Amino acid sequence: MNKKDLGLLLLILAVGAVVAVLNPRFLLPINISNTSNLVGLFGLSAIGQAFVIITGGIELSVGSMIALVGVLFVDFIASEGVPWPVALGLMLVLGVLVGLAHGFLITKVKLQPFVVTLCGLLIYRGVARFYTQDATAGFGFGQDFPLLDGLTTGKVYGVPASVIALAIVAGAMWVVLHRSVFGRYLYAVGKNEEAARYSGIRTDRIVISAYVICQVLTVLSAIYFAMYTRSIAPASHGNFYELYAIAAAVLGGFSLQGGEGSLIGVILGVILLQELQNLVNLLGIPSSLNFAVMGGVILIGVTMDQQWGAFMARRLRTRAARAGSTARPDVAKNSG
Repeated sequence: MNKKDLGLLLLILAVGAVVAVLNPRFLLPINISNTSNLVGLFGLSAIGQAFVIITGGIELSVGSMIALVGVLFVDFIASEGVPWPVALGLMLVLGVLVGLAHGFLITKVKLQPFVVTLCGLLIYRGVARFYTQDATAGFGFGQDFPLLDGLTTGKVYGVPASVIALAIVAGAMWVVLHRSVFGRYLYAVGKNEEAARYSGIRTDRIVISAYVICQVLTVLSAIYFAMYTRSIAPASHGNFYELYAIAAAVLGGFSLQGGEGSLIGVILGVILLQELQNLVNLLGIPSSLNFAVMGGVILIGVTMDQQWGAFMARRLRTRAARAGSTARPDVAKNSG
């Protein structure tokens, strides 16, 4: 755990202590369980977003994909009679195809990630609304899927299934990001894509892979959200969820310029965001201010990231100057 992660952990504990003092219900088991479940739901997509951000890109279509995958998955298993493992497989294939399309447009067609994913945000939301004719997709009365429900909304010794899924995914992605060659390539591309290309890294493949990983994890998150809510209104389901993912990544130390961040940090970022959401609810703050809180958090996170980067740059320049002055021969002494 680096200094940024440690500072974020201390902030989480401090905010939790303040909320617990202001409203003791914060520490009730039911509240902790509900909050941790939301951490699991949002954490899956936040990890995917982090993989894109580390390359210097951004993925704005997360919320719309959660809506599209949600209505398709629920309709397939509830109305069309498709076995849920088959429906899950089809949704994962959809995620891979969307990730490949985004990556191709960004790396081969040379479109900006913001433009590509903003168009995706609009397209996937529109397709979801057209597919259901703006109707809500949901399960019929008495419909249940015991195994699927257990894997998505069940609990193991009181721990929500979404938290267990997040722990498994986070563990695997931590190895990928911090202990693999692919992870080192991701950091290299984010730091300087041109230099990475000249060093022999196939940068286009790395960037495309990052978008595929992001979309696959978004699909998993969408399945968990669909089973949690049990109904999906395509016009509103998943609205602004991409902001949660971006905010969590930024708070976790992922620079929007790319090349920085740790997986532990993004998980801590998700926890802090859900803690703040819980604070809004428990303290009776109007829910309409949720997005104001989110915007403030993103602004603070980006500002701190910029200031930290500037501070480290100044520090490196100072060290280089001192090293240069130490290595330089003492002209005055020699001349004497």
